[in-house]
Amino acid sequence: IVASSSLYGGTYNLLNVTLPRLGITTTFVDASHPENFGKAVKENTRAFFVESLGNPKLDVLDLEAISKQAKAAKVPFIVDNTVATPALLNPIKHGADIVIHSLTKYIGGQGNSLGGVIIDAGNFDWANGKFPEFTEPSAGYHGLVYHEALGNASYTFKLILEGLRDFGGALSPFNAFQIIQGLETLSVRIRQHSENALELAQWLEGREEVAWVNYPGLASSPYKALADKYLPKGQSGIVTFGIKGGFEAAKKFTDATEVFSLLANIGDTKSLIIHPASTTHQQLTAVQQADAGVGQDLIRLSVGIENIEDLKADLDIAFKSL
Repeated sequence: IVASSSLYGGTYNLLNVTLPRLGITTTFVDASHPENFGKAVKENTRAFFVESLGNPKLDVLDLEAISKQAKAAKVPFIVDNTVATPALLNPIKHGADIVIHSLTKYIGGQGNSLGGVIIDAGNFDWANGKFPEFTEPSAGYHGLVYHEALGNASYTFKLILEGLRDFGGALSPFNAFQIIQGLETLSVRIRQHSENALELAQWLEGREEVAWVNYPGLASSPYKALADKYLPKGQSGIVTFGIKGGFEAAKKFTDATEVFSLLANIGDTKSLIIHPASTTHQQLTAVQQADAGVGQDLIRLSVGIENIEDLKADLDIAFKSL
């Protein structure tokens, strides 16, 4: 796999530590230069993987440019679209072959149900010679030749007929019900998340205690041009900023809020706060943390849909605690 280096900590650990035990290795690249994906391709490369909006780096990727590199390598382009959500961005329109979401986040919206989804665009040619499991008889399913029987729908059916059967991963009915209930209000909620996040980011830029602020919707963001292209309806609800005082000040700050709950989840209607360097990304080396955009001073906010003045007041109390 060739993957962006700016990934959620758990995903990075899966690719960097767990999958190599199964013989699957990953080359991590700086995704701000799409040509890096093509340069990293090897004879055994079988997929490109990115987050459309990196967590917590919040880098907006040029999906169309990376898609061209994937097509040249004849491998599927997989996009984790969890932070952007399908209400703000449809990666398939920009060249993605497979899109995944953590349903636990914005789609569910309440942080109370675990789930995931895989969306197959149905556009990838699995018979291009690199994927014999789709063109040769399947020992796991009565000798079925997936591509011969199902064409470009081969991937979806292989996931169902072998993946779910052999590895599990099926949602419980009640979790599925809760997630469907959340999906009904996604388009309304994500607009409020985005509005609150932008206003809070602009407010943080004026605080003397803050060293820097990162949000793709800010005029000062290096990703503003790409955000205008790919996320014109809003840039979602994640804001990161650096606090003067570094690691210890950041930890103290996250302990001082009351409206913002100290939790590792994102995408909840309620506002959440965390210090990734001491929590979600603590297992990474200093170099890996830097590649993922996680500085020692970085605080990540998952901005909810509460009254914006309440959120400002809560952060103001935390600043005063320092």
